[in-house]
Amino acid sequence: MKIIGATAHYVAADLDEGPIIEQAVGDASGHEHTPERFQEIGRDLRSHRAARAVRWHAERRILLDGQRSVILS
Repeated sequence: MKIIGATAHYVAADLDEGPIIEQAVGDASGHEHTPERFQEIGRDLRSHRAARAVRWHAERRILLDGQRSVILS
């Protein structure tokens, strides 16, 4: 099975090195998928994770502990 993923995290000096807020994966194993469909799957994953991460941050539900983040439910 092949998967495609997206990660929402805080910004750091180095790209993709900030504390992770949330991650998601989607199925990318379909042989019928076109390059455009792969882009759509990735875009959907990124937009949903980013929206949730921003909402949790605005609601002050994320606690940072060094390079780790704790999400309050």
